Amino acid sequence: MASNITYHASPVTPAIRSSLRGQQGITIWLTGLSASGKSTIAVALEQALLRKPLGLNAYRLDGDNVRFGLNKDLGFSPKDREENIRRIAEVAKLFADSCTIAITSFISPYRADRDLARKLHEAERPGGEPGVPFIEVWIDVPVEVAEQRDPKGLYKKAREGKIPEFTGISAPYEEPLKPEIHIHSDKTSVEDAVKIIVKYLEGKGYLSPPPEAKED
Repeated sequence: MASNITYHASPVTPAIRSSLRGQQGITIWLTGLSASGKSTIAVALEQALLRKPLGLNAYRLDGDNVRFGLNKDLGFSPKDREENIRRIAEVAKLFADSCTIAITSFISPYRADRDLARKLHEAERPGGEPGVPFIEVWIDVPVEVAEQRDPKGLYKKAREGKIPEFTGISAPYEEPLKPEIHIHSDKTSVEDAVKIIVKYLEGKGYLSPPPEAKED
């Protein structure tokens, strides 16, 4: 851990920033097996939030895309998966802290890693401000259905032993215990999945303009 560092607090508090930007920052964490439909739903959700009538700031962080840059030094061992999720949780938190709706689409197979991501978001911010809302969305699909879809041919390679530690085949997926949203993607269309998520966010008031905050 780095030493000789000091946190530099901004005079623009989260409440002031949110008031000026006219929206709240949150993280929507999509988790599920490969080929569960996470990325497809995340893309559609991002578009729905960005476009009118909502017209909100949103940004999608995709598991594969992040491994082309920020996490290109990581493999798929349990330790590397843990660090992969830790890093993206920190990045998503920064996006949400800037009053953007961060949408993450990661297998994130281990419950402890997802719990850590939640703790990072929900921890009290400097100055006593409340943490960042974290919404876990389980995109649930039977592994048999995911394997039938297999758009990237990954399950086939895993069965042939060409991909070690593949989630759902040779590595575990620990199902969420209490996700805020649970979507069975083999029974729910992408359009309906987006509607379910947006309805939840609206019901919690996350898509409504925040109250005005006064600067000191």
